[in-house]
Amino acid sequence: MAEKSSVKLHGMWASPFAMRANLALKLKGIEYEYIEEDLKNKSELLLQYNPVHKKVPVLVHNGLPVVESSIILEYIDETWTDPPHLLPKDPYERAKVCFWAAYLVFPAKGETQQSMLNELLQKLDVAEEGMKDIFPNGAPSYSQDVKPGYLDIVFYSLFGTHEVASEFFGVEFLTPEKYPLLVSWIEALKQVPEVQEVTPPKEKIMGFYQYYRQKFVPPKA
Repeated sequence: MAEKSSVKLHGMWASPFAMRANLALKLKGIEYEYIEEDLKNKSELLLQYNPVHKKVPVLVHNGLPVVESSIILEYIDETWTDPPHLLPKDPYERAKVCFWAAYLVFPAKGETQQSMLNELLQKLDVAEEGMKDIFPNGAPSYSQDVKPGYLDIVFYSLFGTHEVASEFFGVEFLTPEKYPLLVSWIEALKQVPEVQEVTPPKEKIMGFYQYYRQKFVPPKA
């Protein structure tokens, strides 16, 4: 077990990438200080620790910064080696988890909202089938002894609050009828106390979407 050390996480509550690091630390039971960043007025420390991308999350361990959420998750798992483990120890199983995590986060390239939605639905179609290999007995169940891992964290950070997004934007894309395994997976993750701790309330998410729409989406002519 790693000796007690200084651990700080620079994040922003609405960032799915910061959520991953936040959740990973909680699942591993690591004591840390969370520092909320104002991305409109980034702190000098954030700019100092991540001078290349100037983004959250940034994990600072004993004064040394680690950036990029996927790298942070791997760093956490390799530094604090006691269970629960975020990544499988078997190289092949680890490779499968990393592949699907990378597949899920690959950004849509569509030029319009509809084309991006179509691309997302195609991705979800593939993921629904692919997860049957990861979870051959159906959606996993979690307990004190069985915690979410790397793939669970990435998946939840992207789709855990899909119902709020569907309500705000008026587009249902992740339905139990079409994606029973994926939706059951989300519902199982919602029951995990650490997941509940890092999930923002619905009203706060809706307010963020409203801000985003007013700032970045041009009004219809």
